[in-house]
Amino acid sequence: MIDRWQLGRGPRTPRHEGSLAVGRAAVAVGAGIATILVALAIGPAPLWVLGMGLLLVGAAAPIWTWLSASGVGVRRHLPAERVLEGQPLEATLALRGGWLGLPSGEVRDPLARERMRIPRGRRAHIRVVARFDRRGLRRLAPPALVINDPLELARTIRVSPQPPQELLVLPRTEPVRFHGGSGTRAMGLVGRTSDMLAAVELDGLRTYVPGTPASRIHWPALARGAGLLERKLRVAGDTVPLVVFDARGPEPVGVQADYLDAAVRAAASLTLELARARGCRLLLSGDRRALEISPDLLAWPAAHARLAVLEGGPEARAPSPSAVHGALGPVFYVTSARLEQPPAASRRGHGQPTVLVLPAPLAPPGAGTAAFTVAGCVGLPGDGHSRTWRAARPFTQAAAVASPGSGAASGNGR
Repeated sequence: MIDRWQLGRGPRTPRHEGSLAVGRAAVAVGAGIATILVALAIGPAPLWVLGMGLLLVGAAAPIWTWLSASGVGVRRHLPAERVLEGQPLEATLALRGGWLGLPSGEVRDPLARERMRIPRGRRAHIRVVARFDRRGLRRLAPPALVINDPLELARTIRVSPQPPQELLVLPRTEPVRFHGGSGTRAMGLVGRTSDMLAAVELDGLRTYVPGTPASRIHWPALARGAGLLERKLRVAGDTVPLVVFDARGPEPVGVQADYLDAAVRAAASLTLELARARGCRLLLSGDRRALEISPDLLAWPAAHARLAVLEGGPEARAPSPSAVHGALGPVFYVTSARLEQPPAASRRGHGQPTVLVLPAPLAPPGAGTAAFTVAGCVGLPGDGHSRTWRAARPFTQAAAVASPGSGAASGNGR
């Protein structure tokens, strides 16, 4: 996606809507007057014709452009307000012509990758397909028409009256690839059936949602004529896995921005995988309470949107230590920076697995085999006394000795 248009050669585009850029037209008028003066001095008849032609063309170009731009308009229609990273978004530009039809010129839109000529006719629709490589909230400026005469001597611009549109680019989710049985144990997805059932409690009835398994349908209510209802389940938050995202670290520029995006994708993928299996909770930087996501995924869209706009860097706040210590189930501590010391999640003492998840290039040497990989990140199981956390310390300590007081060393403060 490009933010600015390269219009190539031609008359200067007007800075304000409705104003005319008549640089070339003025040059044509000046050339015509000069040719007429030469014809008056020398007298050849062809110069009179040439001079009058230049004068008329230069004077008519702005008038033609202004008349062509009268009544024209353009609007952009987005099929959705959210899109996944890398997923195509197909927008439609609706062009409306004036009393002279659609004029000559170009269409400007921030979603387009190349210049688009205005088609002929009274009305037209242009399909624009765009992809976004990074998550975040995008503010799309309104589309505009750059209108010119056939000789491109004058130019004006007509901006769509619609307000800027906001588009939320969500982090994509990827499958979690387990490495043997240790991976599923670290994910907390294996255990007794009674443990799995204990993590979900009945929380009343609600209207049936298409796609819900038949085992969740409350058939007695249907028999009584109450309509199709389903059992509403509530996750027992103390026993389900907890995904913690710590956004603290260096300023997210360059490769560090790539690490931050990879960590966000890993957190989103883990959250979705765990929620589908038995439910989970998500605790983000600066939050005091974790967001509960049950197997029906009703809270997933809100969690996904929060991950899309999450910002990292030295100004980010740590997740709530009390929420981490209160978790009785597995904890997945996701970060995008090297650690100076084991996080609070590694010192809980509940006997449940704690997994450090970070981009693969930042994995400490000697940390052992990863339990799983997801979105370019690795999951390293351990506790506060394991070699995973001991190996994490020399990273930033060595960096601090090499460059004391540097921004990278101070930005990782955990």
